[in-house]
Amino acid sequence: MESLIAGPPPIRRLPLEDGAVATEVPPSPGGFTSAKRSISAPQFSIRRMEINRLSVSYATREAVKSVSMPVRQGEVLSLIGPSGCGKTTLLRSLNRLTELTRTATLSGRILLDDVDIRLIEPTLLRRRVTMVFQQPNPFPMSVFDNIAYVLREQGSRRQRKKSLEPKVHSALERAGLFEEVKDNLDHPALRLSGGQQQRLCIARALAAEPEVLLLDEPCSALDPQSTQVIEDLIVKLRDDVAVVIVTHNLQQAYRIADHVGFMYLGELVEYSGATALFNSPREQRTREYVSGAFG
Repeated sequence: MESLIAGPPPIRRLPLEDGAVATEVPPSPGGFTSAKRSISAPQFSIRRMEINRLSVSYATREAVKSVSMPVRQGEVLSLIGPSGCGKTTLLRSLNRLTELTRTATLSGRILLDDVDIRLIEPTLLRRRVTMVFQQPNPFPMSVFDNIAYVLREQGSRRQRKKSLEPKVHSALERAGLFEEVKDNLDHPALRLSGGQQQRLCIARALAAEPEVLLLDEPCSALDPQSTQVIEDLIVKLRDDVAVVIVTHNLQQAYRIADHVGFMYLGELVEYSGATALFNSPREQRTREYVSGAFG
């Protein structure tokens, strides 16, 4: 019986007017060559964090294995790989959230502006390296107070609402949400749509004026329209903060990332520019993953 599995599309040779022959190359397996990128080349790049031979273990299981890479302001860094490959553990290590797991042990170094993050008090570090999680988690209070809470926590004394308004409005504007909620700032945040709630969480993170913004699957629970709004926001934010995003959506990583790190079984298999990694990866495992051979 003949195999029913189709092989790769044939290479066609097309005659040109002058008698020469052009080759029509079949599309790449992942289809990224023709996909639209939402991001232009970065205008500048400032190294904010340096991950140097980081390893993380939970009891006897090694989740991250000697990973090294930079995190730069002016760029979006996307971490991709199958579930359980260590990318979320790596992300949570950047602001010491991994340490909250009792069985976790870390080796190697992570630097923030050339200072080892182990020397930075955790609460202060998490203001400078803030995180937005997979599920929107606004506080059960008003839209205004979600942002004001962060600002009051940073102040030495409790600030009045009037004095906080400019900073609250600024954070909401940076998150692309102010125009949608400016007439409802006193309404419960939990009444917002899912996409609005996630942007409120991003605004809350930005209110701390961080240097690095960590995003753990921020669009996984959102519809396509809300996803596009947040992707556009991420691209805009890269000039103000270094952005690191974990995503299972390869098309999303291709659309918005400047650099991509592909992780597999705890190892950083390949780190490269997004177009290079998706369209001409160096490693066989990367080629197989972005082509959909596994994942």
